[in-house]
Amino acid sequence: MRKTRDQIYDEVLVLRCQQGDREALDELVGRWQKRLWLYAYRVTGSESAAWDIVQEAWFSIVKGLSRLKDSAVFPNWAFKITNNKCSDWLRKQQKRSRLNGQLAEHVQSQPDQTNNDDEEEEFLRAAVTRLSTDRRALLDLRYREGFDLSRIAEILGIPEGTVKSRLHRTVNELRTIMERD
Repeated sequence: MRKTRDQIYDEVLVLRCQQGDREALDELVGRWQKRLWLYAYRVTGSESAAWDIVQEAWFSIVKGLSRLKDSAVFPNWAFKITNNKCSDWLRKQQKRSRLNGQLAEHVQSQPDQTNNDDEEEEFLRAAVTRLSTDRRALLDLRYREGFDLSRIAEILGIPEGTVKSRLHRTVNELRTIMERD
């Protein structure tokens, strides 16, 4: 697989960051901040939580950047850290909910990426919101972020076969939801 110009540039930025180049770090953050925030937002459904999560993720990324042996894996690694922070946040929310005697909050909205009011897109978006957060995260990594199965497995910390079967079940579940409505 040939690397894109952006992938190569990100690798160079990571290497420069590892050498202590502050400008390279600022540029790396600028290039990845929005993608990581959008992912965190789609998983949590909360703008403020997404900002907090991404801030914590960047803290961990910057702290661990010097230990990253292969600069080419930066995207997987950054998404894995962000995904772990999202999971931590969701666990805390569930714990708070149980402690308060309330049901866990399930967010029914997705960020509006376009101004397109196409009915089919809205129908699909509404169906996706009815999936569990882990299933939405899986769809997001595959179809929005474009990660292949092996990279998703690495990000989520599960075997590739598990990713494949969960993705298959998720697509079938989505199809069922859409057929019922």
